[in-house]
Amino acid sequence: LSSHIINDKFGRRWSFRVSAMIFIFGTILQSVANNYIVLMIGRAFVGLGVGFGLAVDPLYIAEISPPQFRGRLVNWSEFAINLGIVLGFLSGLVFAGVDENVAWRWMFSMGAILPCFVIFFATYVMPESPRWLVANGREGEACEVLKKVYPDGYDVDIIVNEIEDSIERERIAEHAVGWGVILFPSPAFKRILLVGIGISIAQQAVGIDAILYFLVFILKQSGIESRITQMWILLGLGLVKLGVIFIAGRLLDRTGRRPLVFVSLLGCAVSFFIVAMSFIGAVPSEVGAIVGLALYLAFFSIGMGPATWTIASEVFTTSIRAKAMSLATFANRATATIFASSFLSVATAMTWSGFFIMMSIVCLIILAWMYVYLPETKGRPLEDMSQYFAEITGDRSILEAEETLYRRDDPSEFRAPEPVVQPERQQPKRNVVPERPPPEDAHVMGTMA
Repeated sequence: LSSHIINDKFGRRWSFRVSAMIFIFGTILQSVANNYIVLMIGRAFVGLGVGFGLAVDPLYIAEISPPQFRGRLVNWSEFAINLGIVLGFLSGLVFAGVDENVAWRWMFSMGAILPCFVIFFATYVMPESPRWLVANGREGEACEVLKKVYPDGYDVDIIVNEIEDSIERERIAEHAVGWGVILFPSPAFKRILLVGIGISIAQQAVGIDAILYFLVFILKQSGIESRITQMWILLGLGLVKLGVIFIAGRLLDRTGRRPLVFVSLLGCAVSFFIVAMSFIGAVPSEVGAIVGLALYLAFFSIGMGPATWTIASEVFTTSIRAKAMSLATFANRATATIFASSFLSVATAMTWSGFFIMMSIVCLIILAWMYVYLPETKGRPLEDMSQYFAEITGDRSILEAEETLYRRDDPSEFRAPEPVVQPERQQPKRNVVPERPPPEDAHVMGTMA
């Protein structure tokens, strides 16, 4: 919830540094913990670092990516998360022969390595977000960043002007609906928040974190007792998930977000049903449980995994993006906490087969909700997102902001109204706002996020 303060005030690169430093501090505390309280304090700091990183990572990638590549590039964030999961499963095999009282400390210590690279890259390699630079009056620096991304000779001033126009439109609209644009949103902003925060909740409502946390426990309940066998199965499941995410990154920008989300949710529902069937009977089916879990991780990774943060990072307009991403991340982690903390008790109370049938139904309910509320955002520049949602919802505050901006840019296209006071029903109709002619470079789908 507090990540937007650093995001908006100090920029995206500082947010990466702060996230990594918090994570490293929490990892060190866990590694040297000599009692339960210190271990939980360290775990809390690790959670803060993860939440901070989730709020800035997809946001930064979306803001620095051209629209036609945004889905693929934001997907690398999800790919990196799952690469970490696979490395975690692999560490289980590496330390399988080490004393359990020592192995977990080494595993936690290894978690501090990659954040050090994040700090280095955020300081010396990664450029600042051009949208953040423009929003803070640093257009010259934004041009320099854009020149590194676009081909030599490309007029990046056009992109800077588009970013300035989009920010101005959003500020006019925000002023039109009051300062509480998030607490008291207009129809367009309400739909934006509903989609962005809703899909972040839905990602955890299908149980992904809880399933990953308790995979070993589920395998044990299905009849697989060997620790080494469990570790190999975990590694195999992790590799399946990682491979499908790589494929999903290419599909997001080809087929769109909606189809992949629908296929993902339907597949998760079927997979949960298969797992449920494997637990019916006196002796659980080990093969059925493994196949069902593998299918679940694959279907989750084809849509709900990568598409969630792609959609959340692109639907939020500049005026609310950092705050809204903080809310979306908080909602995501809160839902994950609720599901993870209640997973075992609910499964025990309902039986494993009953629990997985319930999860299958939850996936179908979320699928119906997505079908109604989730629009397609593939290939749309972030600068046009507020206008897009205004057209979907008929939000006059956004549309009038667009009209006001066009009047400011080209007043010759609009005639001043006659200074005649008439009754409301007898007033002449307002002139229709002509469409703004596209720029010469409109064929270049390279508007920076």
